[in-house]
Amino acid sequence: MEPELIADYACATGEGPIWHESERRLYWCDIPAGKMFRYDPETGQHEQFYDGPVVGGFTIQADGSLLLFGERGAITIWRDGQTETVINEIPDEVNTRFNDVIADPEGRVFCGTMPSEDRPGHLYRLERNGDLSIVIDGVGVSNGLGFTPDLSHMYHTDSTKRQINKYRYDRASGEISDKQLFLQTPEGEGVPDGMTVDLEGYVWSARWDGNALFRYTPDAELDQTFKFPAKKVSSAVFAGPDYSDIYVTTAGGTNKAEEGEGAGALFRIRPGIKGRAEFQSRIGL
Repeated sequence: MEPELIADYACATGEGPIWHESERRLYWCDIPAGKMFRYDPETGQHEQFYDGPVVGGFTIQADGSLLLFGERGAITIWRDGQTETVINEIPDEVNTRFNDVIADPEGRVFCGTMPSEDRPGHLYRLERNGDLSIVIDGVGVSNGLGFTPDLSHMYHTDSTKRQINKYRYDRASGEISDKQLFLQTPEGEGVPDGMTVDLEGYVWSARWDGNALFRYTPDAELDQTFKFPAKKVSSAVFAGPDYSDIYVTTAGGTNKAEEGEGAGALFRIRPGIKGRAEFQSRIGL
């Protein structure tokens, strides 16, 4: 299956694709450039709508606003060009930034950080009232997250260790426990980055420096491989009216000669497999 090029902003690190259900538009970002974009599949139009502080990850709030996770542990709400601070900074994270994030079915957000010279990455849980706590420490690079269809487990990617781990998840409390290794990717074949889960419980993992998006069975057996014209495939999400489209981001757009002609672009594939809507955050709502 040849991926369809949707938009090419030559992103240094295109990331975080997510479907805005009420707007029926696809959102994504370029992390180091501090830029965000959106695409309307009905009209075929896309645009850059944000140019500001770095956005390492973001969620769609239940009221349609965006919850942005940035540098120094900053968390802000963006609505029609205006921002509202949720957390100004996290003292332990002033030398790094947030990375991949995901809202859970109760509106909390699991949000990971990059490591710094003297501190590993972490996975935090942001409560609806703004309280923040560490749920996983000692992470290399905290990355892709997802839930099993029955919401009994949550996946978490540690790119540095080339692992996707699976945790028992308690919806009522937001607690995770009983860590199990789901997938150890081969050395020399890139590292697992962003991820999503389809309706059948299969895991879709983007492979940074692996040129591909991989689909794994719930038992971690490789099922399908989708190749892209870019080394750094960074993330994927199900989208569209019936969630049968998969939008995929890539990175490396500032060096296409080495990273591939599709580096830093947004692609779409239609493999005939359905996903579901990502959960909306409800921070402060």
